[in-house]
Amino acid sequence: MKAFAWFMGLFVFGFAMMALLAWPLYDWLTPTFDFKFHRVANRLGMLVLLISFVLLARRLALADRNSLGYGLPRREFLREAALGLLIGVATMLPIAFIMLGLDLRVLREGLDPANVPWLRLAAGGLATGITVALIEETFIRGAMHSGIARESGARVAILLTAALYSSLHFVGRYRIPVEELGPDSGLRHVLGTLADFATPLDIADAWLALFAVGVLLGMVRALTGNIAACIGLHAGWVWVISFLRETSRPDEANSLRFLLSQFDGVVGWLVLGWTIVIGAVLWRFYAKRTPLSP
Repeated sequence: MKAFAWFMGLFVFGFAMMALLAWPLYDWLTPTFDFKFHRVANRLGMLVLLISFVLLARRLALADRNSLGYGLPRREFLREAALGLLIGVATMLPIAFIMLGLDLRVLREGLDPANVPWLRLAAGGLATGITVALIEETFIRGAMHSGIARESGARVAILLTAALYSSLHFVGRYRIPVEELGPDSGLRHVLGTLADFATPLDIADAWLALFAVGVLLGMVRALTGNIAACIGLHAGWVWVISFLRETSRPDEANSLRFLLSQFDGVVGWLVLGWTIVIGAVLWRFYAKRTPLSP
């Protein structure tokens, strides 16, 4: 569990730097740049996390291609990632159609399908999906999974990385009004970004759904021994979700609204059930393609 403790320490250090340095940095930048405080604070935290991650990966001997999940030859890696992308889209589309078919999500007011810039939405959603997948999978299912699995085995690595993956989705959404900014804004921003965890029952449905997604991705990582398929699956899911968010909204009057979380109106009990179903299918699929790897 030492590896997991080290990785959690990265986040503690990142939050500490945000609390201490976000306001001085913002105060220094604002005479020249019109930056939002939360963007300065979040980018500072990301930069600290990135630098710390690189240093820690080297310290724990996790900076090589295999440990980061990139051990496959490039052509094979890209082929597996592309297949994962197709599977990701194919497995997310049914749940999207169910949400729309049950009117859990309805088209946004004034949306004219004939005038929607579909190509721009498609390109933007794909770019977002690939970027998010590359960053999160390299860190979580790459180095972190390898470090934990080396010490405690693949099952522990799957569960711990899934818990962190889910929890990270509830960080970074806090905003401090401009008129309330001051020297203590860094600390208030950190406390605000973690506020969702003070009422865990309010986010339980979303957290469990995302945890199940994390377990699914962790299983694929363990089965294949790399993160190619994980990147593809992750990107495909984000791609479809981006279309949902851009073109529709939750119907608050629907009697089945509870199936979608208040967190983002997409993940929730419905996605949790669907993830369990496709998880069983994908486990069989990838188990037949590759032997189990640590």
